[in-house]
Amino acid sequence: MSGNLLTIRKKIKSVKNTRKITKAMQLVAASKMKQFQRKALSARSYAKDLLKILHNNLSDLGKSILTEERESGKILFILYTSDKGLCGALNARMIRGLFDSSKWKNLSKEEKLLITIGKKSYDYARYNKIHVAKSFKSLNENMQAIDALEIVDLIINFWKEQEIKEVIMVSPHYKSPIVFYPVMKTYLPFSEDMIERHVSAEEIAEGKERKKDIFTKEEYMIFEPSKEDFRDALLQQVVQTLFTQSFYELKASEYSSRMMAMQSATDAADEMVDKLTLSLNKARQAIITQEIAEIVGGAMA
Repeated sequence: MSGNLLTIRKKIKSVKNTRKITKAMQLVAASKMKQFQRKALSARSYAKDLLKILHNNLSDLGKSILTEERESGKILFILYTSDKGLCGALNARMIRGLFDSSKWKNLSKEEKLLITIGKKSYDYARYNKIHVAKSFKSLNENMQAIDALEIVDLIINFWKEQEIKEVIMVSPHYKSPIVFYPVMKTYLPFSEDMIERHVSAEEIAEGKERKKDIFTKEEYMIFEPSKEDFRDALLQQVVQTLFTQSFYELKASEYSSRMMAMQSATDAADEMVDKLTLSLNKARQAIITQEIAEIVGGAMA
């Protein structure tokens, strides 16, 4: 019986130590979630402003390789996931959002390419023998413009060299600490419909109708130093901003999911400690009762 008490005490100590870890991870995730929440919302607002400028002047900027609509070619998919686990269903939802979609299923192997952002998506693709054209893991969370530009340039090179007709990005749309949506958005080429889908990503994910008259046409626009230079700079900036926005929204969703997961783990540990403590008290009471019975029995004898 004493051995049983020792076992229960060890279990209680082990669960309490685990609870300390999950509680610490919950607090760290909550702190980082707030940081990336601000970055994600700021990047989204900035991206919408750039898309508004692009939408209002798309027809005036002339043709560019990034606005070129192609009839034939492959579709390049960019899948965002985290590098680490312990973040709830985030990675599973992102992976299902792509591989269970009709857009992916209706294409043959020769008609699609895949770029993965994050270790979890790469591991899933490798395990399921899905060809990955390029993978990026362990990206710096404090991503600078130069870091994002390296990946953006590679994506643009794929667009220029690999006979790609469309680039689709699969990433989370962060709404709140407990709500995010996996969304598929066209990354290239730029068009009015593509811009409107980026701006109305939340409505599309929730199955609502897209807002009408999102943009107001501005009568006059002065281009400096020239229309061509303005176009090239604007398109490059939009491509980079959309990539960075998706990265920040991924991180905000990741840490909010990890915070909720660690909170659930902490609550489960508390319940387990309560149950083990009750079992410990019952076992101690049984030992005391047995000892009293032995004493009474010996006295009567």
